[in-house]
Amino acid sequence: MPYRDTFVTLAGLGSALPGRVLTNGDLERMVETSDEWIVERTGIRQRRLAAPHEATSDLALAASRKALSDAGMDPADLDLIIVGTVTPDMPFPSTACLLQDALGARRAAAMDLGAACTGFIYGLAAAEGFLASGRFRTVLVVGAETLSRITDYQDRSTCVLFGDGAGAAVVRRATSAGGGLLSVYLAADGRGAGILRLPAGGSRRPADMETVASRQHFIHMDGREVFRFAVRAMVSAVKESLHRAGLRVSDVDLFIPHQANTRIIDTAVRLLGIPPEKVFHTIETYGNISSASIPVSLDEARRGGRLRPGDTVLLVAFGAGLTYGGAVLRWEAAAARAPAGIPHPCARVPATVRAQRTQTLMEGCDARHENSTR
Repeated sequence: MPYRDTFVTLAGLGSALPGRVLTNGDLERMVETSDEWIVERTGIRQRRLAAPHEATSDLALAASRKALSDAGMDPADLDLIIVGTVTPDMPFPSTACLLQDALGARRAAAMDLGAACTGFIYGLAAAEGFLASGRFRTVLVVGAETLSRITDYQDRSTCVLFGDGAGAAVVRRATSAGGGLLSVYLAADGRGAGILRLPAGGSRRPADMETVASRQHFIHMDGREVFRFAVRAMVSAVKESLHRAGLRVSDVDLFIPHQANTRIIDTAVRLLGIPPEKVFHTIETYGNISSASIPVSLDEARRGGRLRPGDTVLLVAFGAGLTYGGAVLRWEAAAARAPAGIPHPCARVPATVRAQRTQTLMEGCDARHENSTR
């Protein structure tokens, strides 16, 4: 059974995807590739791209408002905002602080996490720790990315993979151990830092004419090595997460892996013995959206009727760093996800602020839904 004495639950979910769609057909006109080649190797058919005026914090804001509305909560109820991203609006201040201001969550502390595609799971673990301290009651965990800003659309091996999006979850202390987060597992292997990186723009290689000319401000990836690591990491994270929850693979009702590549997912699923019908996919429509992948998929599964009260949900991710991790949830009905009456250990003001209701980036980009955000 769970190894913890503090239990937390997901009280609300939300996601936001830009309206601009970049299809495989669009990419065929940009680089030497084909729809068949992309689908066979990645499973991706299209991905969403932020409009020129949209930044990571804008997508995070849209997803966060939906999550707060889903939880029936005000921004003023938040004690902490955690944003997982590798594409912040700017190096500083943090995207979490920009989000805090945009939401009007004046009491909330705010910080970013840089765990790449594992960012949302790292955020859940951090939220659990802060809630266990007794000083916080409600945490907003967000995964948000605009990977199109750091994707090299001259590199056919990477430009087919990445998209933009955001997902958010309101995480609260639970009144009992009956549901919510059953376990969480985090890991890293810095020895593999070089196989997936953005080489320039930091203190090691500050931006200059040479770094720009040599395209060092875009994602660089050794795909073969990433595949090998990803399969090992997913298998390890699944086993450890289930062990910490006192469960087996056969107990899992829905498996939501990081949506990086269908070959990676299929290989790991086969090694773990997870039935394909229990695996949830969004990669065909959204591509790899890094830290947003897990929360967006979780929200899609819930809205699509794939989650029922009492279901055991397994989340697993891997990313640059190298980082990896997993989490096990017991899904709860909406009423149970937002328990009332938990005393706030450091409340100072009442929750009086009401939740706020809710070109082309490149040639060939389908702008049928320009200016719209799901």
